[in-house]
Amino acid sequence: MTETTLAFIGGGNMAASLIGGLIADGWNPANIRVADTDPGRLERLSERFAVATMPDNLKAAEQADAIVLAIKPQVVKPVAQELAALVETRQPLVISIAAGIREASLHRWLGEHAAIVRTMPNTPALVQSGATALYANSNTSEDQRNIAESILRAVGVAIWVDDEALMDAVTALSGSGPAYFFLFMEAMQAAGRELGLPEKTARLLTLQTAFGAAKMALESSEDVATLRARVTSPGGTTECALQSFQADGLEAIVRKALKAAAERSSELGSKLEI
Repeated sequence: MTETTLAFIGGGNMAASLIGGLIADGWNPANIRVADTDPGRLERLSERFAVATMPDNLKAAEQADAIVLAIKPQVVKPVAQELAALVETRQPLVISIAAGIREASLHRWLGEHAAIVRTMPNTPALVQSGATALYANSNTSEDQRNIAESILRAVGVAIWVDDEALMDAVTALSGSGPAYFFLFMEAMQAAGRELGLPEKTARLLTLQTAFGAAKMALESSEDVATLRARVTSPGGTTECALQSFQADGLEAIVRKALKAAAERSSELGSKLEI
């Protein structure tokens, strides 16, 4: 698997994170190529990872077993159409990390035989702690699915969905999710300061508490509801705070927000189908 030849079309932050994670997992840098229009970005990637870099998309992709489209959604169509003849001839796996671009559009631009995996990573992938959902079309072989999963697992958790329509829910939950937690942490820090804590103390306690809670949940065989109950003593301070959250309708607020995000994801996906 680590000898698979990869071509990254686009060398931005997410591509750099994936490349770094892959190399840390034992991927041979000699088998990774990156194409980008920014010479400075290519120079930095070459110096940091010792991968081959070039401005030409076709040259980068010509020997690739898998092509990763790590570009902005607005430019996926012309880039995919540029690669279509090569994809039809060589039939590499094409992995898209472009938000909102549906498989049907990629299929139309790349050709009917294209093996396509659409993914939705989130920003913690930039620190190898991401959560990514993957969807494969019917042209994708089991070996190609394994390649895609290995690439995205280099920056965190990778989970398959069988229905592409679920990608809007994924976007609402994990794609946009980091911002929800940042907002909640902002509010906790502010409340801590109002209670008299110094700013740095409120910040560190908030961040470490968030990290610790997530780590406990990841490493526990119990669900989060059970973990919550275990740290909530009857009549204690935690129960008092939780009752305040529930009285103000926290669960309903979260459901409403995620529904709005999923609907917006669907709207944006429709606009990108051009």
